[in-house]
Order: sequence, then structure tokens, then C-alpha cells
Amino acid sequence: MTILVTGGAGYIGSHCVRQLIQSGKKVCVIDNLSRGHRAAVPAEASFFQLDLLETEPLTEIMKSQRIEKVIHFAALAYVGESVTDPLPYYTSNTAGTLSLLRAMRQARVSQLVFSSSCATYGIPDQLPITEDSPQRPINPYGWSKLFVEQILKDCASSYPNFGFIGLRYFNVAGCSKDGAVGEDHDPETHLIPNCLRTALGQQSHITVLGNDYPTPDGTCIRDYIHVDDICSAHLLALNALTTQSSRFYNVGLGQGFSVQEVISTSEKVTGCPIPVDIQPRRPGDPPMLSASHERISSELGWSPKYRSLEEIIQTAWDWFRTHPAGYRTDDP
Repeated sequence: MTILVTGGAGYIGSHCVRQLIQSGKKVCVIDNLSRGHRAAVPAEASFFQLDLLETEPLTEIMKSQRIEKVIHFAALAYVGESVTDPLPYYTSNTAGTLSLLRAMRQARVSQLVFSSSCATYGIPDQLPITEDSPQRPINPYGWSKLFVEQILKDCASSYPNFGFIGLRYFNVAGCSKDGAVGEDHDPETHLIPNCLRTALGQQSHITVLGNDYPTPDGTCIRDYIHVDDICSAHLLALNALTTQSSRFYNVGLGQGFSVQEVISTSEKVTGCPIPVDIQPRRPGDPPMLSASHERISSELGWSPKYRSLEEIIQTAWDWFRTHPAGYRTDDP
């Protein structure tokens, strides 16, 4: 079986490619490298630099590589950027998926695992968020993912031989424990990497948007899930996938950690002070977010391996201190 991984040179995609190869799967990676890194793709995987909007070449790759199933990560994923410049998000995330689905139809590939997002929920009415919680995105990124979810449901209803499983996940963090692949974004918007970059002296401080929320320490609380746990959920979904599948799962730790907890734990792991600049709240940020993973645990047998915030941050720190310039130290 050959698995096509779109966005396999990106942060989550590259970790998933390694797990697939370690499980004995043959893997083909497609990535346009606009934000991914060629050095993140293992030598054991075949690689094609291609944009998802190139439907015909994509179809030919699926045919020549004898693709049986697809894991679809490729997407733009900066929430703030999606607000200031929404068109690339609808082009890449929504139209790109449409092109992928057309190519799959032409190549007679009928099973897809889709990387969705908790951004489809918007601001929840209650916690923890379940798969049945209302979906009301508050930014174009969330809408671009929710539109794809609807398209997938329509395809599953209309095409008898098409099946999918969508995974909605929360704040992905950490790096592979062996340090083989890691997190390298430009710009970097995630809290943990920015804490670690500050500890390395690559920036003077981190910015915290609001410390007056109705939480124990006044900062926002978020559900952090280790990247390898996210990937293990994709492998379980891939193995459970059939042409009759049509379902979504939340993937989260099931508990939250505050911004201040992340900062304090990063200081403990690195042994370095992390200066903080407090700024006003960002509009639309809910005080707390956490996910129920009861459904994926009961139906697919998934459970997170990394439950400690300190352990999650330690795996990231091991990567950042040995790759201070990210993949640029390895890229030709």
C-alpha cells in the first residue's frame, strides 16, 4: 500500500511521514515547499514538489505511484494572516482540496484522512468541546476548513465508493523525541517555539495578549497535544478508513494549560528566564479551550502518550537547541 501525504514536508506532515515509514508503509509526499522543508522528508519517501492546484500532474502522480489512500495536511494555517489576507486561504485550503478530490476521482483513489482544525468551532458554548458542538468559525482559516468538511460530507453522500475521516485538532506542540524532525515556521506564531527562541536569545521577549481573563492566573488556557500523538491518531484513522467512512474526531489532550503555565514550564525546562511583554487582549480569543477525545478513544482506541506539559516542551527544546536555525542548517 502506498500512502500519499500532502504537505508532508511541513511540521505535522513530516512527523506523520516518519511514523508511516516506521509502521512499514510506502509513502509518497507532495509539497509545494512554500512553507515546508525538503530536509524534513525522509529519504525512504518518494517526493514531488507540486502545488495541489495542479490537478492533472497530481492525477498522474497518483496513478504512477499507485496511491491507495491519502492523508491531506497541505494548508495555510496562520489565523491572523487569514484575517488580513483571506484569499490565499480559500485558494490553498478550500480550492486546493477541491483539486485534490478531482485528482483522486480521476485516479480512482477513494479514501482520505483530512487534517481539519478546532478553528471550525469558533468560540464554544461549553467545555470540553465535543464533535457535536456547534461549528461557528470566527476567521477565514476556520471557514476554509469548515467548507472542506462540508465538501467531504457531500462527496461521501454522492459517491458510493468515497470515504473519509476528518481529524479536528487543537494546539499541536513538541517535536519527535529522537530529534530527527522538528518545528520550523517563518514567521513563528506558536507560543512554545517563541518561548524557546527567547530562551536561546533569538528574540528579546514573548508577547502575551491579555492577562485579565477569568482564569486562575489571568491568561488564556489552551489544550496542547504532542505532534507525535496527533500523528498516531492519523495512522489509526488510516487503518480504520473504508469507502464507507464519513466521520470526524477531535484530537486533544482533554485538559488545558495556561499561557503563564507554558512560560513557567519553558523556563524550568530551559533553565533560562523568558521576559514577557503584556499587551491587550486579542478580539475573539476565548478564555479557555479544551477538547473531548472520548469518541476517538472509544472508537479507534487512541490515547495520548504525552500528557505532561514539561515532557512536551522538553521534546521541543531538544530540537530547538540542536537546530537553532531550524532546517536551514540542513537545507542545501
